[in-house]
Amino acid sequence: MKKRAVLVAVLLLGGCVKVGEGGKPPRQLFTLPPVSAPAGALVTATPITTLAVSEPDTERALGLTRIAVRVNDSSIAYMKEGLWSERPARLLRNHIAEVIRARGIRLVLIDGEDGAQAGQHLGGRLIFMGYDDRTRSAVIRYDALLTKLDGTLAQRRFEAVEKGVAPKPEAVAEALGRMSDKLAAEVADWVG
Repeated sequence: MKKRAVLVAVLLLGGCVKVGEGGKPPRQLFTLPPVSAPAGALVTATPITTLAVSEPDTERALGLTRIAVRVNDSSIAYMKEGLWSERPARLLRNHIAEVIRARGIRLVLIDGEDGAQAGQHLGGRLIFMGYDDRTRSAVIRYDALLTKLDGTLAQRRFEAVEKGVAPKPEAVAEALGRMSDKLAAEVADWVG
């Protein structure tokens, strides 16, 4: 009787755990290129100079781990077999935070690292990160919002576009990786 109960539990559990569609694991997952501060680098800061980086808001269509394709002004589709390792907003947040952290100028906190103690907060809205089928371009469009300790707000739109990208997941992910480096460097220059 005990063996039968264990067998039933295993069979039921097996039906609950699926990776990818149809239970098959995805062939590959895409991410942005790694950036990291050198090991042993020490940064000390006061709350005024500490920066907390939040995951940007985004519309629901970009809340998935699929590479988005802008078909026209009112339609978004998804690239077949184009899967991110995380949601695009989280990938971009982590990438921007690491680029700023790697410069070694300021202490950078990410959501969940007690960002309430930071004197400045960087957030905003990820407008689009994916492929524009009309122009055959990979696009990242991000509205950054910087909140300072005194309550002062600053907003700036950052955009990176690479034209002539083949409509294939590998090509789009590589182009978005290159553009995320450029965009993150521009954001890092802006926040100082």
